[in-house]
Amino acid sequence: MKKAFRIKKNEEFSLVFNKGKSVANRQFVLYALHKEGQPHFRIGLSVSKRIGNAVMRNRIKRVIREWFNQYEDKLMQDKDYVVIARKPTAEMDFFEMEKSLIHVSKKAGVFKKDTIHSRN
Repeated sequence: MKKAFRIKKNEEFSLVFNKGKSVANRQFVLYALHKEGQPHFRIGLSVSKRIGNAVMRNRIKRVIREWFNQYEDKLMQDKDYVVIARKPTAEMDFFEMEKSLIHVSKKAGVFKKDTIHSRN
């Protein structure tokens, strides 16, 4: 994931939080905000210090970014996404997080209409 496709500024996070649609499950909260004319989606990640130490938080962020890389062609491109990880993610492996991210993304309706929602 290129750094140009990441949300870093507090104002951008606030805009997605305030104007975007949010969907949650036990492991993640996903905010999605439609951005007209944006050629590629952007993601912002939030992993609280309550989840674990820096190594754990960075591992969770790497897994989420990797998931977005794998599903890049299946997600709507004209959106900003903010993912908030919750406490249960600290004990999950990649495949459990992947399943949970698919679940929350389906609930949010951010997959393109013509894609299959499971991994091949």
